[in-house]
Amino acid sequence: MLISELLSTIDSFIWGPPLLILLSGTGLYLTLRLGFIQIVQLPRALGYMFKREQGNGQSGDVSAFAALCTALSATIGTGNIVGVATAIQAGGPGAMFWMWLVALLGMATKYAEGLLAVKYRVRDKNGFMAGGPMYYIERGLGIKWLAKLFAVFGVLVAWFGIGTFPQINAITHAMQDTFSVPVVISAAVMTVLVAAIILGGVKRIATVSTLIVPFMAILYVTTSCVILVLNADKVPAAIALIVASAFNPQSALGGVLGLTVMKAIQAGVARGIFSNESGLGSAPIAAAAAQTKEPVRQGLISMTGTFLDTIIVCSMTGLVLVITGVWNGTVEGAAATNLAFAQGLGTSIGATIVTIGLLFFAFTTILGWCYYGERCFVYLFDIRGIKVYRTIFILLVAGGAFIELQTIWILADIVNGLMAFPNLVALIGLRHVVINETKDYFHRLHNKTLDDSVGIHDLELETTMK
Repeated sequence: MLISELLSTIDSFIWGPPLLILLSGTGLYLTLRLGFIQIVQLPRALGYMFKREQGNGQSGDVSAFAALCTALSATIGTGNIVGVATAIQAGGPGAMFWMWLVALLGMATKYAEGLLAVKYRVRDKNGFMAGGPMYYIERGLGIKWLAKLFAVFGVLVAWFGIGTFPQINAITHAMQDTFSVPVVISAAVMTVLVAAIILGGVKRIATVSTLIVPFMAILYVTTSCVILVLNADKVPAAIALIVASAFNPQSALGGVLGLTVMKAIQAGVARGIFSNESGLGSAPIAAAAAQTKEPVRQGLISMTGTFLDTIIVCSMTGLVLVITGVWNGTVEGAAATNLAFAQGLGTSIGATIVTIGLLFFAFTTILGWCYYGERCFVYLFDIRGIKVYRTIFILLVAGGAFIELQTIWILADIVNGLMAFPNLVALIGLRHVVINETKDYFHRLHNKTLDDSVGIHDLELETTMK
């Protein structure tokens, strides 16, 4: 009990005001210095997702879209289904507003991460691209011990945190509850599938991610949209409640829940960052593998990940929870989202779709975090350690379904939060690199010395940053 209380105290401190302010503050600074790039250049960024880069000289292991899907595979997961429900139940509907705000700022942070990942990446001895915070901390800031510290945290999160235990537990117990499949059977099947995919390396992980992530995201969002259309008369009131309770929950909610603005902010910011991982330093590890020669281009593509994860997918979950009123009931977590979708559609099919979405989202999160942890492990121990890392990861997946999760979740939160500190130091220390690279890229686009046909607002952005 003493250890559990100690870990809970550490977790509360790490995810307290200092980290939340640092994460949000970094996003706000980058937003202002980059001329609101996440808004001005969002159409271009979305176009880049499906447009191959022109010209020669590209380097990388997978397409930019595949790299984005690999990153999304790790971010779109249980947080979009369970995290949103817990945030709204803890902080009221107003938590959704603060989740939107932190996502908007986080898009600028994710842009900077993707840019730096490509700029400072290297090829390992197997010929694969290696990049991420550990490389731009070492090569950009010149602080190797801080880079190694980030890598250690990355491996710990992949092995003992969000990369294995919570995901496999969610999958196996969802299969048991919804389809009556014994935990031991689903655990064995998932272990074999994970092993078959991750032993194939980043290209196989990217291939699976490009198939599963877009399909499941579209299915989940489409189902949500159907519910919103069926309950269209309730949507305006739901949005008004979200905004009103973000600033005055006592008045907006009748003062019966004892909710405060601070609770709404803490719940929304913490769960939003947990879901889209902007600033934590995980996504740039995948971005470094993209086939591109332009860091800015990949930065723009990377920032769409936060947009899709939080502004789109999390919003769908939040709106359904609010319009159905389930958020104010006694059912919690994934069960609350299941109930909301079932009530929204008027049939149990809604709950089934949520369960299937949870299964696939959790599965792809395992794959994405396996890759993140592997890159961190290789940074620490060279390519000779890949087989050791993968073997341990597979064994942990196999046993994750049978482990008590209360302490594991706390540990996962701690190491996940610790990842952010060295990464944010790098983003702040390399802010001028991000700004100068951005100015140079859009200057070349404006002067037509860079081949691109998606361009808009080039001169406006370049002028804003001067």
